[in-house]
Amino acid sequence: MTEAAERRMSTRATGVVGIAVLSSRVLGLIRETVFAGLFGAGKNLDAFLMAFRLPNLLRDLFAEGALSTAFITTFSKKIAVEGDQSAWRLANKVATLTAVFMSAVTLLGIVFAPQLVELLTWGAWSPDKTALTILLTRIMWPFMLLVSLAALVMGMLNAKHVFGPPAMASSYFNLGSIIAGVAIGYWLDPHFGARSLVGLAIGTLIGGAWQLVGQFPSLWKVGYRFHADFHWRDEGVRTVLTLMGPAVIAASAVQVNVLINSGFAASITDPTTGLSINGPVSWLNIAFRLMQLPLGIFGVAIGTVTLPLVSKSAALGNTAEFRAILARGMRLAFLLTIPSAIGLAMLASPIISVIYQHGHFDAEATQQTARALRFYAIGLVSYAALKVLTPAFYAIGKRNTPMVVSFLAIGANLFLNWLFTFRLGWGHRGLAFSTSLVATMNFLLLYALMRRHTRRLETRQTLVGLGKICLAGALLALVCWAANYWWLDAWASLRFLNCEL
Repeated sequence: MTEAAERRMSTRATGVVGIAVLSSRVLGLIRETVFAGLFGAGKNLDAFLMAFRLPNLLRDLFAEGALSTAFITTFSKKIAVEGDQSAWRLANKVATLTAVFMSAVTLLGIVFAPQLVELLTWGAWSPDKTALTILLTRIMWPFMLLVSLAALVMGMLNAKHVFGPPAMASSYFNLGSIIAGVAIGYWLDPHFGARSLVGLAIGTLIGGAWQLVGQFPSLWKVGYRFHADFHWRDEGVRTVLTLMGPAVIAASAVQVNVLINSGFAASITDPTTGLSINGPVSWLNIAFRLMQLPLGIFGVAIGTVTLPLVSKSAALGNTAEFRAILARGMRLAFLLTIPSAIGLAMLASPIISVIYQHGHFDAEATQQTARALRFYAIGLVSYAALKVLTPAFYAIGKRNTPMVVSFLAIGANLFLNWLFTFRLGWGHRGLAFSTSLVATMNFLLLYALMRRHTRRLETRQTLVGLGKICLAGALLALVCWAANYWWLDAWASLRFLNCEL
């Protein structure tokens, strides 16, 4: 295949994944909007979000993070060097191992849920709020097993250059959790009090099961048939596990930082009363969800398509092709996310008021969430570029490099959280700002290390492109400011943006 043909295929695949992920992110946004409208940004929603925080974090670390990266890298090399049958045998071994291991993790999570919740909230929550969080945590822990297997299926399909159906799988999760969660929640408590949160937790499990099963038809079409295989003393399995160890730590930088931020957010107190404030966990979660919308559409889509291609180039020893694919992926990430970051930062309040401000989500919650979103937007570009850059280190066998950088990132996040939140008194805004700064530092350091390894990384072309994008971005910022000043601020005073729906 010629370079031009590969570029066309990569661009087309990125577009397909982007559309599929857009569908998923929009449904995820609807999910968050429905939940916020039903419960508001307070005690009950804080409990649900904190309960989902740990299984969701472990999903990002193991399932869609380390396991996915390590498996796709090894599986793609198997296909390129040894053929499909050898790759399918590896898939059976890894799928069996994943099912057994994640089942054990699920049981441990259910048993030790009280200790985990106490750790997450730093003991700052009231006993009734803590008890509710423990119950919801126990219900949602099996989500880990379902989504881990779904991530393996996604990896197999991506390695076979099937990108659309697996990218749509997370849409099935959001649909399942919305429909089943709200229906069961209403059945348990028509007034949507604390009891109805059990329905949302059960809906999360139903959505996770749909995310897994919905990919099966595409998997069968590419020729895969599952057979339990307990012969784990295999070179391919060892390679996956060897890659996973450093990948867990490397991929943990963002997610562990989010977890640390949750602990800081749960411990934020009212200066006048000294009591913990209801809302910071929800404000940060909603702002992060909005930031994840363009990240998922662009950053995840580009990273998903780039990883199998750079893995194949690295396996064949084609350094020039590897360098070109990686640099092109990062430039595309910059092109698509810089305008998104400017739009989110400049129009944070109008966006949140239109989407979320109804039901129990009031104007004060809108303003507090917007303050967090503006600071999260600063790190959007770095987040997207990391989705492309970080997995490339595993493709070239430099698995320890992202791990070491992640250690530095976690330490920096702890210090910056303390500085901005407690020392400078920025509250939850400081947590969002520190997350963005850490992501930016993480990207710059990894870029410098990758450039050193590849000797050059088309840096001049990238800087020229960045200059052009920033000029266009300045014009966009001016348009957003004008719209916000003359038009959207006037809209915010209209009744239909503040009415109870």
